[in-house]
Amino acid sequence: MNTPYPFTALVGQEDLRLALLLNAVSPAVGGVLVRGEKGTAKSTAVRALSTLLPDVPVVPGCRFSCDPAAPDAQCPDGPHEAGGGTARAARVVELPVGASEDRLVGALDIERALSEGVKAYEPGLLAAAHRGVLYVDEVNLLHDHLVDLLLDAAAMGASYVEREGVSVRHAARFLLVGTMNPEEGELRPQLLDRFGLTVEVAASRETDERVEVVRRRLAYDADPAGFGARWAADEQAVRERIAAARRLLPSVRLGDGALRQIAATCAAFEVDGMRADIVMARTATALAAWAGRTVVLAEDVRQAALLALPHRRRRNPFDAPGLDEDKLDETLERERGAGEGEGEQGDGRDGEGDDDPDTDPDGPGGGPSGPREPEGGPQGGSREQPGGEQDARAGQDSPAASAGAGDSAGDGSGPKGERSAVGAGDPYRTRHFDVPGIGEGAAGRRSRARTAHGRTTSARRPRGSLGKLHLAATVQAAAPYQRARGRSGAGLVIRRDDLRQAVREGREGNLVLFVVDASGSMAARERMTAVKGAVLSLLLDAYQRRDKVGLVTFRGADADLVLPPTSSVEAGAVRLEKLPTGGRTPLAAGLLKAREVLRVERLRDATRRPLLIVVTDGRATGSRAAAGSTVKSGLEPMALAARAARLLAAEGTASVVVDCESGPVRLGLAGALAQELGGVAVTLEELRADTVSALVNDVRRAA
Repeated sequence: MNTPYPFTALVGQEDLRLALLLNAVSPAVGGVLVRGEKGTAKSTAVRALSTLLPDVPVVPGCRFSCDPAAPDAQCPDGPHEAGGGTARAARVVELPVGASEDRLVGALDIERALSEGVKAYEPGLLAAAHRGVLYVDEVNLLHDHLVDLLLDAAAMGASYVEREGVSVRHAARFLLVGTMNPEEGELRPQLLDRFGLTVEVAASRETDERVEVVRRRLAYDADPAGFGARWAADEQAVRERIAAARRLLPSVRLGDGALRQIAATCAAFEVDGMRADIVMARTATALAAWAGRTVVLAEDVRQAALLALPHRRRRNPFDAPGLDEDKLDETLERERGAGEGEGEQGDGRDGEGDDDPDTDPDGPGGGPSGPREPEGGPQGGSREQPGGEQDARAGQDSPAASAGAGDSAGDGSGPKGERSAVGAGDPYRTRHFDVPGIGEGAAGRRSRARTAHGRTTSARRPRGSLGKLHLAATVQAAAPYQRARGRSGAGLVIRRDDLRQAVREGREGNLVLFVVDASGSMAARERMTAVKGAVLSLLLDAYQRRDKVGLVTFRGADADLVLPPTSSVEAGAVRLEKLPTGGRTPLAAGLLKAREVLRVERLRDATRRPLLIVVTDGRATGSRAAAGSTVKSGLEPMALAARAARLLAAEGTASVVVDCESGPVRLGLAGALAQELGGVAVTLEELRADTVSALVNDVRRAA
């Protein structure tokens, strides 16, 4: 639409609005990551910010938005004379999730570069976003190679385009704003740390507030221009306040007391590196400027911590973002006391008096301040701890229990046959499993695949526009025709038909589908804790290798798809922790459910190859799953499971069986299941990476 939704018409979402406004006041804060459920106005708020940003002075005709006061000496459109210039509106450039590398960094015409010696360069989105905002919706779904390019540009403030020795460099300093739904997957830690601030958003549960959201949205959809006109005065007031805060910002003083509070807070929460301290300092300064003050107060430091630290204190993808606000208050108060003991005021005034007329006791400009509970919750992603130790021994099975022992708990049809969930053991580094052959799926870090990045293995004619040039193959193709083409100088005469594109081999991400036995035979507390720890470790490995994950469990009378395939391993960890155990062992039902899930996913994404990981002791008892299925009913449970396994093997599904059997007497049923699946079997002990130096790392089908 031509008229964006007014920023001041947003209902609620105080943290989101404040974080965006602070970046408008001080772009050095470093951007915002907006995390939250779908339909919470994340994208609407970011797009609405564009109308509030001050105009940007640029050199006329420069495609790279050079500042006329200090033009870039290496600008491809330069050199520029200092001075003069025109003003244009600040840009909010959107990076689509499916964008190509050329679209992001720009395209260099290799054909003209080789044949004419001309650097014909078409700028990309990074050039367009220079001195503006680069907005990435669903940033957690961005391809890894694009993430790498963003990281490089954000770190160096410049973008480099290199093609076979021909290079172009231009400035690329931008405010990075991303939105994401955590249910669809998490961000790499390196990119997560590049965002200055983070906010959690969730839809309001207040009826009146929800009514107002709907009322305003319907009014906007009916008449965007008229709705915008009704909010024009409020928009102008915020625009003027941003400009005033920008002018005041250089005068804001960050006293030693506030600096000590910032450093003590970052140390107390054990954040990595020093970027958090710097971002907190810049955020606290921007908060003071937004409030119209020239000194940083303790409340600014507290608010800065709530915005700058939650995403930096995560140690693994299963830790939910958020801060312990009681610990934060204790740290600030302790440092305030230490500062007062040294003759300094702990509120960051650095000896200033209390007669500042611009001081607002209610926070920045009457805006949001004070303690906040991160919406959408640290609670939601927290891991449960093993509980009920007082009755733990009463419900344990012997590690060497027979196949029927676990089934005596009942048929799993009600609470009588179900045991409460136990916590998972600590995750560890697992051995590497991959899918045999060479795929062509999404870029990742698990299995071999033909990708846009990686080592060059061969060359081919380009299909469409030229990607990565294979220089040697191109020269070899053109060499026999140089005399016929009338070559007279030192350069080669290159034609379009001579160009060859490099075929590269890298790694892809796979669909890792877990099939977990949750029956009575697995219900011994020590065993299930170890099993959940193993699956948690494999989930962590899948996160690091950029896989999609799914979770099927089987117990009682049937199997359930507990977690449909998703990029969010955090969701998988939550489902795993809450998994109860007990009842019979319908192994065939679990395998058939996995087969159905893989069939549906194959229709959705045929290039993403699956890896099936079955976590079981290999036992099987009766279930209703075989009736009406491809597997003949009326067979023994073990025979049904074997038939289901052979169906998966016939479809070429790579598989691993994690053998959970324990005790001095082992039946070897999991190993037999692995043979039927055409996969490999590993014990829980062999799953650890530090115990497999003599084992084969790849998944191989049995001969």
